[in-house]
Amino acid sequence: MSSFTEKFAQLSLSDQRTILIDPRVKAKIGKWKAFYKRLTDFDFIDAKVNHSDFGVHSLIEDYDLINDSELLNNPEHNPEQVKTLKLIQGALRLSAHILEKDKMQLAGQLWGRMQHFAILEIQAMLKVAKQQQILPCLRPLISNLVSPAGSLLLTLTGNSSSVYAVAVTPNGKQVISGLWDNTLKLWNLKTGEDERTFYGHSDRVIALALTVDGKQVISGSGDNTLKLWNLETGENEHTFYGHSRWVTAIAVTPDGKQVISGSGDNTLKLWNLETGEDERTFKGHSDSVTAVAVTPDGKQVISASWDNTLKLWNLETGKNDHTFYGHSDLVRAIAVTPDGKHVISASLDNTLKLWNLETGEDERIFHGHSDWVNAVALTPDGKHVISASLDNTLKLWNLETGEDEHTFYGHSDSVNAVALTPDGKHMISGSWDKTLKLWNLETGEDERIFHGHSDWVNAVALTPDGKHVISGSWDKTLKLWNLKTGKDERTFQGHSSSVYAVAVTPNGKQVISGLGDKTLRLWNLETGEDEWTFQGHSDRVTALAFTPDGKQVISASGDKTLRLWNLETGEDERTFQGHSDRVTAVAFTPDGKQVISASGDKTLRLWTLETGKDEWTFHGHSDSVNAVALTPDGKHMISGSGDKTLKLWNLETGEDELTFYGHNDRVTAVALTPNGKQVISVSWDNTLKLWNLETGEQIATFTAEAQFYCCAVAADGMTIVAGESSGRVHFLRLENV
Repeated sequence: MSSFTEKFAQLSLSDQRTILIDPRVKAKIGKWKAFYKRLTDFDFIDAKVNHSDFGVHSLIEDYDLINDSELLNNPEHNPEQVKTLKLIQGALRLSAHILEKDKMQLAGQLWGRMQHFAILEIQAMLKVAKQQQILPCLRPLISNLVSPAGSLLLTLTGNSSSVYAVAVTPNGKQVISGLWDNTLKLWNLKTGEDERTFYGHSDRVIALALTVDGKQVISGSGDNTLKLWNLETGENEHTFYGHSRWVTAIAVTPDGKQVISGSGDNTLKLWNLETGEDERTFKGHSDSVTAVAVTPDGKQVISASWDNTLKLWNLETGKNDHTFYGHSDLVRAIAVTPDGKHVISASLDNTLKLWNLETGEDERIFHGHSDWVNAVALTPDGKHVISASLDNTLKLWNLETGEDEHTFYGHSDSVNAVALTPDGKHMISGSWDKTLKLWNLETGEDERIFHGHSDWVNAVALTPDGKHVISGSWDKTLKLWNLKTGKDERTFQGHSSSVYAVAVTPNGKQVISGLGDKTLRLWNLETGEDEWTFQGHSDRVTALAFTPDGKQVISASGDKTLRLWNLETGEDERTFQGHSDRVTAVAFTPDGKQVISASGDKTLRLWTLETGKDEWTFHGHSDSVNAVALTPDGKHMISGSGDKTLKLWNLETGEDELTFYGHNDRVTAVALTPNGKQVISVSWDNTLKLWNLETGEQIATFTAEAQFYCCAVAADGMTIVAGESSGRVHFLRLENV
């Protein structure tokens, strides 16, 4: 504990507050050096984040004083130091949603975002952050969290379900999200706070549009209705009935008097916003209408549909003036250029198209996304378009050239919605990962491309010498990483489908992969050569484990079985049947005579390897069991489940001795430290947790920006490797354990 921390703890609350408002005092009197010193001091940062009267948002606001007139007039005001303060502020802003829940992660978050900056004050701050840790913690060994010098500014969490729609208020200060849980939420874009929740729909909220004055929002829902809400009071002022299926799209006319809706009933409707009257129905599509947009002059409306077309309608007469053909799959979203001459469409054929509204000509195709394009938004100047995709990314395109100028990474699941602030400088995205993200459209100078996979990392395995780790991914590759440096040393290509499992032979010379194409492949780690393919399963291979002598490997599969293979001959020696759902994980007892399997049927089973006999079934979890690991003495096992818990089992009695609570989503993997005293778990709640195996106490947590799927502990018991859904592999160090 530093002298600052010791002295601060002994002060009265009044004196503590005096110290914590010090940056504001220094700013008012123009004391730049003192101001700068305070806001680069980890002890001060830590004290303010942890103080009940202040917290992380109050601290973030201190950095905004950089532009205070008194400080600007000080000749010591230094542009490079301003840059340093903005980086620290950015790191705190990116971590705010995590620190609000767990202030103990402050040091880990700063290390994960800033250790690559060769700035003296930042390195000194991180050094103090490391030294000040007296409690167990998880410290990132490389910067593998989003950098504060990149495009991502803020993550808004608190949505209880997937985000389907977003809309920004005309003043750019608030954003509304439409959610799968039937609600809308109003957010403060500066603080990231959830200011209000709107209840009233009986099905998911699919579409949103703000009135011209920004005082009301209209929502469209799977309950077949539109609702008009007062943003200030949260009151539902009117409900619009008329569609016979879900309302998928909404647009308000430029004069603010009418609203157009699109529906799964294949129609559009024109509503009077004041009276709620259904003034006209537009018929012509042969499948669901997915998007609507009004031309700037308010005379025409464009619709998109599951019938793969766009249609241009006369708003006054309801006549279909033109139909646009060209997409090879359903059209998901549209946006009209500010001059009203073009419309851009997004499709499940993975492309965007630019159409001339006068001629109907398809003038340009935008290729780049690897999956469905779900949403589009145009910048106010009409020069760029933003697209959001099922491939978890957003892209910035030059409308004139069709060039993909920038890709925005950060979401861990499909990006379903995007909206721009009125000044065109920022965008907000909404995702199935239950978050909203605020981005800077003026590309960050440190937009780091993380070394890793391009899709989910499903499995990691360490080499016996503890020097390397192998990861397997949905991107159909294996990667060999240096555990000390975190560098990707080799990529194994040649798989025809996703990699779901990996295991390394006990001699460390080979690695075997389990694939979505129902096979196993054996690779030479030194040469990268594919030496053998094992065939026999009728569904994907989900887990692998070698016998201690390395002569056999056991595989688990979605076909509900385990198979024992001879590594030398490739022969399938035995099939283990008994589970009623997919087998998700396997682990051998230390003597190699028995094997444990985990399954989607909510059970674990203990099998004798020689006979294939099912000796015991362990019941207790209320959801799929996704992971299992055995203690070094072979007397206990730990399991992780979709019911969000871990359980400690006695292998001799079959008794469930202890349940570990703390995760907020399914537990996807577990690993034990070599001494058998701690267990590591990872979850779809984006966290990696360290537990005391004897007491079930949660010791430390590290939160990433995507769902964790796998983990492993190195032989030293101090280094942890974990893979997550964005394709990143994290390297963490256990300290003070």
